[in-house]
Amino acid sequence: MKRGAFLLMAIAIAVSSCKKEECPDDIITGSVCDTTYYPIVMCHGFLASGDTYAGQVKRFIQNDYCSNSTYVFDWNSLGGGSSVNELDAFIDQVLASTSATKVELVGHSAGGGLGYDYLSDATRAAKVAHYVHLGSNPQTGPAGPNGEIPTLNIYSEYDAIVDGGDIPGATNVALALKDHYQVATCEETFQEMFAFFRGYPVTNTQIVSDAKREVRGRVLTLGENNPLDGAIVNVYTLNTMSGQRLEAQPAWTYTTDQAGNWGGFSAEEGAHYEFEVISANPSDRKLHYYREPFLTSDKLVYLRTFPPASSLAGTLLASLPEDDDQAVVVSFTASQAVIDNRDEMTANSVNLSTSQFASEDNSTIAYFLYDNGNAQTDETEVGLFGFTPFLTGVDVYFPASTTNPISLVFNGRQLNVPSWPSESEGVTIAVFD
Repeated sequence: MKRGAFLLMAIAIAVSSCKKEECPDDIITGSVCDTTYYPIVMCHGFLASGDTYAGQVKRFIQNDYCSNSTYVFDWNSLGGGSSVNELDAFIDQVLASTSATKVELVGHSAGGGLGYDYLSDATRAAKVAHYVHLGSNPQTGPAGPNGEIPTLNIYSEYDAIVDGGDIPGATNVALALKDHYQVATCEETFQEMFAFFRGYPVTNTQIVSDAKREVRGRVLTLGENNPLDGAIVNVYTLNTMSGQRLEAQPAWTYTTDQAGNWGGFSAEEGAHYEFEVISANPSDRKLHYYREPFLTSDKLVYLRTFPPASSLAGTLLASLPEDDDQAVVVSFTASQAVIDNRDEMTANSVNLSTSQFASEDNSTIAYFLYDNGNAQTDETEVGLFGFTPFLTGVDVYFPASTTNPISLVFNGRQLNVPSWPSESEGVTIAVFD
């Protein structure tokens, strides 16, 4: 299979004939969509994946965009080489699948650099109607070899990762008090993108509930975004207070395809679920994912696994203990960083939102929580996570023998998860949408 077709299979929903009526796919329900809109292709940034845009995809779908008109491009932001050719093949497949003549292109952070590189060639630029540059480095002019691509540049002076600024000749929007990740995920950015694409303001920026809540996604490696073929995804229904499984057997079991796709199922309103990920490679660690209840359908539920230790991301994760006396927990905030004096994050009442663990400069979105070996909580930094932004390691001891749940609280929202023994059961990952 060609690389471009392989990438598209990872996220495309091959329906392109709905005419101002509900798309006949299994993702949206109760919505109407307009196939005259150009499809949107969104590129994530460093260490990220396409689920960066999960909230924005929901907003576009709830504002007349068809589910098969919103695409995310998963690329290896740690690869050290150019992904322009892969992006070009991906866009070609989107155009072929939708019968559109152009796409709308979006790039966040390192994905913004990819966007400008892609549009530097006239043949490639001819495939793009508008370009949106999110939280990325300022450029000398709009995108395109001659600056001919209408460009929307959105940045925040509060962004401590990238020093954004105006681009001459572009439409420039400076957001207030948004961290680096929020520049890609917030409602204000959606509002600006929609108006830029459509030429008129959007009427609804909030994600509202739908009755179906169809859930599906991908299994891929952290950072490299390599898909896992043949991985098992077991979905369990949970007791909200304890985080324990309600039944011994999973409610649904899926085996991923070559592109890492799994799903889907219809989530109950207000229900909590565990997603157990078991790789086909017996040397890979088992993972237990826990999420907040699904408000609406979500086709971008990504379950990241640990890459080989030989990779950059794998090196960072190699320090995580394998010890049946303790649990290893990751807390991931999917739509924003945790920043001291702005946000509150605790794990079993241990304050993680301090200036040491939640500095503005680091823009932490993922905490790796485990004990350094003395069976007590020291509240010190652990691991090699201090060498990269977005990630922080903190010494917090979670005894695996306890029957009490681990309580994670982010800005008043709570997730309770079991204390899995980390050698036999792997790593617990709690996701705040």
